[in-house]
Parts: sequence; C-alpha cells; structure tokens
Amino acid sequence: MTVTLSRLAISRGELSFFEAVPDAGTDVLGTVVMVPGFTGSREDFLPMAPYVTAAGYRLISYSQLGQYDSDGPDGRDAVGEYTVAKFALDLAEVLDKVAPAEKVHLVGHSFGGLVTRAAILADPARFLDYTILDSPPSGQSLGMPVDPARIPDLLWAGGNEALWQAMFGAFEEIFPAPVKEFLHHRIMVTRTANIAGIAVSMSAEPDRVEELAAAGVPILVVAGEHDVIPVDVQADAASRLGVRFEIIAGAAHTPNEEKPAELTKVLVEFWAGSA
Repeated sequence: MTVTLSRLAISRGELSFFEAVPDAGTDVLGTVVMVPGFTGSREDFLPMAPYVTAAGYRLISYSQLGQYDSDGPDGRDAVGEYTVAKFALDLAEVLDKVAPAEKVHLVGHSFGGLVTRAAILADPARFLDYTILDSPPSGQSLGMPVDPARIPDLLWAGGNEALWQAMFGAFEEIFPAPVKEFLHHRIMVTRTANIAGIAVSMSAEPDRVEELAAAGVPILVVAGEHDVIPVDVQADAASRLGVRFEIIAGAAHTPNEEKPAELTKVLVEFWAGSA
C-alpha cells in the first residue's frame, strides 16, 4: 500500500486529501471515495486504508471545505457557504479531479452522508453504489449531545472550545492522550463558520429517503451497534429504501476508526455485488 497526503484545488479553495493505492502489480478493482462528517476530516478514514487497499481498491478521502487542513472562509458572514448543497457541488468537483470519467463507490459518514446523498440525487449515474454510514435520514434524528440549533450561539459566545466542551468535555479522558490532542486541535482549527453552517444545514435537512430510493443506485446502510444516532431510525431508513442494513458489533459512531477491518469486510462484499 502507498498513501499520499496532498491538497486538491477546487473552485472554492484547496482541500486536503489522501489517496491510498494497492501495492504495485495488484489489479485495482475500483475507486472508493469516503466523505467525513461534522468536525471530521480525511484522517477519519486512514485506519481503513490498509484493509481497503488489501482488498484491491483505491481509496480517497478529503477534508471538506473549512475542515481540518482545508481552505474555507470564516466569520459570521461565511456561515451560508457551508450547506449540504454546496458541499455536494464540491464533491462533484473532487470526483472530476481524482476520478474523471470513472464511476466510483461512494461512502458518506454522518453529516457526510447527507452531503453524499445530495450528490447521488444530483447525478446518480456518476456512482457504482452508495454506502450510508452512521448517518440520519433527516435533521430531526441526529442524536447529538448538544442541540444543533444551539451550536451557532455557543460558538459565537465561547468559540470552538465551547463546542469541544459541550460535545466531548464529559468524557474527553476516555481518549488516549495523542488522540485527544489531535481531536481537540482539529476542532480548534476547523473554521468556526464551517461548524455553525453545518449545524444549521444539518438540522434543517429533510427526509429524502423516497427520492433516494428512486435514484436507482445500489445502496447499503451501515451503523455502529452503539451509535449516537438512533440505530432503529437508521434501520427504518434502510427498510424504506428496501436495502440491507448492517450493524458493526462493538462500534459506536465511527466504525471506520473503531472497527476498520470489520467495516471493510462488509463494504467489500457489497462492492463486489454491485460492480
């Protein structure tokens, strides 16, 4: 496996991304693009790289506009730049850069699931299949420890540190020191307007399951056993889509980090059936 960390220019700025490719001489079965969620970044999918590439796939992930190590405007006037619709357009540009004229396997995690859903609905022919990973069908079923509607006021009053304390303060000591330091640093350098804009856009997102079901793209829904987003809500979305629902035992909201081997096994079986 070879992993390259780099930056990618789109019309709204440069995004940080990584590309992981199988060892030389391996037949590459396809390209997988994974999109991170709220306060996330490309690093969320690095634990999956050894397993995905070992299965013969090229893996790409990127930090969305305003996320860790990516460009993005900031300040109250920039909140409107961080919407589901605009992030979906960014994804289309990323695909044009990293996989031109190639259909890809798409995975969206949490808020990234809402972004990827919008991209699927805009251009379903661009994708081989689509995995919804620990993502709600609407903004009314988030299960977050802090009400998203309160997040902008929280940020403007206390900065990104206030959000860290609200979301992670009660259990930050469960993280090993290097992990805690990275997660804290990542939130602190994420554009405040990104966090506020995503909170507003995410909480207002409607249920689009019926639209997605009509898109004609093979879909898989996956959730961690102990996800903060209610698992029964995700199971219901899968049922309405008429697709498989897989639970990753022992994982919470980030099976991509907690159980990367187990998650990859489920994904590879799905990709093989829809390629």
